[in-house]
Amino acid sequence: MKTDIDSDTSDARSRLLDAALHVIRSKGYSATSVDDICAATGVTKGSFFHHFRSKEEMTLAAIAHWNDSTGAFFAGAPHQQLDDPRDRVLGYIDLRKSLLRGDVPDYTCLLGTLVQETFHTHPRLREACNDGITRHARTVGRDIAAAKALHAPDAGWDPQALALFTQAALQGAFVLAKARDGATVARQCVDHLRQHVANLLGADARPAPSGKTRR
Repeated sequence: MKTDIDSDTSDARSRLLDAALHVIRSKGYSATSVDDICAATGVTKGSFFHHFRSKEEMTLAAIAHWNDSTGAFFAGAPHQQLDDPRDRVLGYIDLRKSLLRGDVPDYTCLLGTLVQETFHTHPRLREACNDGITRHARTVGRDIAAAKALHAPDAGWDPQALALFTQAALQGAFVLAKARDGATVARQCVDHLRQHVANLLGADARPAPSGKTRR
């Protein structure tokens, strides 16, 4: 039976992980301290270390939390209801563009932020980030493969390679958004990504208006 104490403990852990998603994307891994995470949630350090043995362990849990929450978000997105897999692929890209709003930490990727900084110094984090990005690419790749079979069956390109390219283009767009402190350049990059994918699949290559999904 779950007690009120159990609920409070679970809530504290969730709040710590939610705070980690924002603080790490805002400050980077090295500049983020346990004190920062605790201050963002009002949780004591004693409570933090009740849940996590170290900042790295918390970050591994935050990566899993990110993968679960973003996976559920994309799985439930409206474009998933479209019958044509090509429309689902382009709808996914349009959705990614529509999310480029607010402050830079609000729309950049936790995994990309982490792996750029920790790929050499924290192999466990690098491996977790790679796993998350790769699994997401495989999900996108299933629709790309179905769209290729339907609309470009004789084309010589590989659906999974294109799926990974979509993630490389998105992560690069995030880097440019950080460099220029704004989403305009990222939206332009996503427009070019959409045009490239649409051309490969023989679809309308015009980018969708900001905030909208072309049907």
